[in-house]
Amino acid sequence: MSDDGTRAISIIAFIGSVFSPWYAWSGRGDPENHVCLNVATYGRGGRFAMTDRGRAALRQSAQRMRIGPSSIGWNGTQLVAEIDEISALPRPTRVRGYVRLTPSFVTGVELPLTGDGAHVWRPFAPAARIEVDLEATGWQWNGHGYLDANFGTRPLEADFSHWTWARFPDGDGARCFYSAQRRAEGPLNVAARFDANGHATLETPPPERPMRRSLWGVRRTAHGDTDSRPRQVKPMLDAPFYSRSVVETTLDGVTRTGVHEALDLDRYGSRWLKPMIGLRVPRRRGWTFPD
Repeated sequence: MSDDGTRAISIIAFIGSVFSPWYAWSGRGDPENHVCLNVATYGRGGRFAMTDRGRAALRQSAQRMRIGPSSIGWNGTQLVAEIDEISALPRPTRVRGYVRLTPSFVTGVELPLTGDGAHVWRPFAPAARIEVDLEATGWQWNGHGYLDANFGTRPLEADFSHWTWARFPDGDGARCFYSAQRRAEGPLNVAARFDANGHATLETPPPERPMRRSLWGVRRTAHGDTDSRPRQVKPMLDAPFYSRSVVETTLDGVTRTGVHEALDLDRYGSRWLKPMIGLRVPRRRGWTFPD
């Protein structure tokens, strides 16, 4: 998020493009043949780019991952995303430039989301600074950011029916919440607090409070004090099965603003939805690196 709250960006690098219909239709047996750098910008002139690419577009080393024309690399102190993508319909335009993320700290935390460890959440940097420099008017700004990863060995919809996630800045640290309805186990409800040194503490989460549904009718809740009324203050991404937004809630009597996600995996698992997603997520099998 930009410091003035008017713009935001999300970048997700996939090996095994979880939300790609092409990966689902392939049987999900070859994740390296379905790679993607998803870039979404929010605010005036915002764009969405998510191209499913074949294995020819993937190169990896210890410090850098290249996905077609784009890359993400660690230079020792920063994660640097070099972006060169084409946004999806109905406004196909080039999304190009750099984003640099400087963690306030790097954690060693890993949280299994299922009892057998088939799904794991890894919050690398719950608090960070970002510098955005894209080739578009107004898209040069600084703000606060976050870096995490999810790993899994089964499709999300096989083990979950619904989940929400949220991250709220908290001084020089952050608070994160994960709530999920698991199909074969009881509900997951986790609250983690990270202090300025990166020390993590698991806490009893405050109650889940109801929120207004998204434009596509995705059910949403957010954690907050018993008398709080969480609300969306900035829309980000609305999809038939997924919502990302900036949400305001009250935690320990203090009003907090952070990024919130809700995911309806029953909807995502339905066959009728995949062709719709395919219109926004093109497939490009081939790629030749210039070097």
